[in-house]
Amino acid sequence: MRTSPVWNPEQYGKYADERGRPFADLVDRVFADQPATVVDLGCGPGNLTATLLDRWPSATVRGVDSSAEMIEAAQPLTSDRLTFEVGDLREWTAPPGSVDVIVTNATLQWIPEQLDLLPGFVRALRPGGWLAIQIPGNGDAPSHAILRELAATPPYAEFAAGKSLRADVPGPAEYVDALSAEGCSVDAWETTYNHLLSGDNAVLEWVKGTGARPVLQALPDDLRATFEKEYGARLAEAYPQRSYGTLLPFRRIFAVAHLLAR
Repeated sequence: MRTSPVWNPEQYGKYADERGRPFADLVDRVFADQPATVVDLGCGPGNLTATLLDRWPSATVRGVDSSAEMIEAAQPLTSDRLTFEVGDLREWTAPPGSVDVIVTNATLQWIPEQLDLLPGFVRALRPGGWLAIQIPGNGDAPSHAILRELAATPPYAEFAAGKSLRADVPGPAEYVDALSAEGCSVDAWETTYNHLLSGDNAVLEWVKGTGARPVLQALPDDLRATFEKEYGARLAEAYPQRSYGTLLPFRRIFAVAHLLAR
């Protein structure tokens, strides 16, 4: 098992409604008819995975995540139809033709070689199966640009340079090309959500649960506090708090692939 920075389910759970909207929009485009087996790769704390039980009442659902902390948080949701396990997406396999639906939501952006994984995911699908992908496409937004710039400057660079997410991720057209080559019919698109966040320095609280996590955890305790203060001040300037909240534009990329009958 590969090691990675520790996830904090409580911090990640802040703004859960906003984080859940893209998942719902993604699953809404999966037109599977009574699937028997559904897998959520990168399931996190399992709250969104659990919604798949109502989406497909006859299915058994399995959540997989590389974070032991996330899987521990998900375990209270376990039932006879819903299970969770620790596993790395880069090493995940299933018997060919054994899965009806694979969902991977806000996960593949962490894997530079993600397009290389898609053929294996498709092979796991039964004929007529579905693969649904959503990733953030906001790597060039101020929240991430400031993070990369600050992490690359002294005294932080010694520990944190290169720890933040890259700006470049596949776009819809790249998913169409890659998945069409695997015998799939592909629906790919992008959406920019304008999230209205509550609370002080809300964008800092948002990114502490996701994109800023590897940088913050790479820093020693004394530097982490200084970094967070400086990063937070710059975020507050880039995303000013108004009387009605803080606006966070957030681009996301979607691809839904339907495996044609072999």
